[in-house]
Amino acid sequence: MENIVLAIHLILALGLICVVLLQRSEGGGLGIGGGGGGAVSGRAAATALGKATWIFAIGFMITSLTLTVMAQRNAGGSVIDGLEALPAAIETETPALPDLGALTVPLPVTDTPASE
Repeated sequence: MENIVLAIHLILALGLICVVLLQRSEGGGLGIGGGGGGAVSGRAAATALGKATWIFAIGFMITSLTLTVMAQRNAGGSVIDGLEALPAAIETETPALPDLGALTVPLPVTDTPASE
C-alpha cells in the first residue's frame, strides 16, 4: 500500500512541477515577467493551468500526510528512542592499526659515476 501511495506522490510531484513551469509569469515577484493585460484586478482569472495547479497541490499534500502517517505506524518508536542504543555501539572495541614499521620500501640503487 505504501508503494502505491509513493508512486502516486511522485507522479503528483512531477505533474505539479510541469504545470507550474508551463504557467505564464504574472510579474511582481522580481519585477520581471508579463503584465496585467490592461485591466487591473485583485483576482487573477481562473485558467485551466491554475485549476490543475490547485488539484496537483492538494493531491500532493494529501499523499504527503498519508505517507507520514504510514511511516509513523511502521516505525514503532521515536528517533530519540534509538539514541539510547548509540553509546553501546560507540563503546565497542575498535580494531588496531597495522604496524607501518614492517612496510619498508627499499630505495633504488643507481649506478651514477662520481663527479670528479
